[in-house]
Amino acid sequence: MGAHAAPASQCYGGVSKGRLAGGVRLPVAGPNFSAYSAEAIAAGRTHVHATVARIMAHAYAGALVPLPSARFVYGETGMANGGPFAPHKTHQNGLSVDFFVPVRDARGAAALPASAQNRYGYDIEFDADGRYQGYRIDFAAYAEHLYQLDLAARAHGAALALVIVDPRYMPALLSSARGPWLRKHIPFMRARPWVRHDEHYHVDFKLACAPLHAAPAGGRR
Repeated sequence: MGAHAAPASQCYGGVSKGRLAGGVRLPVAGPNFSAYSAEAIAAGRTHVHATVARIMAHAYAGALVPLPSARFVYGETGMANGGPFAPHKTHQNGLSVDFFVPVRDARGAAALPASAQNRYGYDIEFDADGRYQGYRIDFAAYAEHLYQLDLAARAHGAALALVIVDPRYMPALLSSARGPWLRKHIPFMRARPWVRHDEHYHVDFKLACAPLHAAPAGGRR
């Protein structure tokens, strides 16, 4: 994922009120993943803490082995210097990432249609069975990705702090091959999220951050 050459990063504060120094922009695509929007990349909305970038790269590589045909799409992450990131309530210190649900269509693994008309995928609405038009959520790939993210975070001295999924999809995730691991290790949000998370799942990573008042002006070091 290009993260091997990533510079050091420093996060400040928390995901809901924070800043970021030394943030890195995620790559457009890799062997089994891609960004949700070229326009969002150009607008600077796909920056993360360097360790998060390495975790993501590690997880995508890990998922490629058991699921070589799966296709993953990441969504919004944050700005280079962190800070408020409308319309999100979090994503402020480089430790938050949205991942679009992996899907399949009649031909196999696919990516959801994303354009300005559907807010680059965020306005897509799946039904209770995980279906939208000709697409269906690939729950095996969904669960595998969460498993690989957890493994990768641990390998990089980090952890998953919070994972938000649509509550309707928990039974399918927990009944997957990775279900026992997810049930034991993944910190799923228990409360109902303020917006639906049917088309994407939100992950906050856990890293040591400096106090917000220590952040340099503009979020730079």
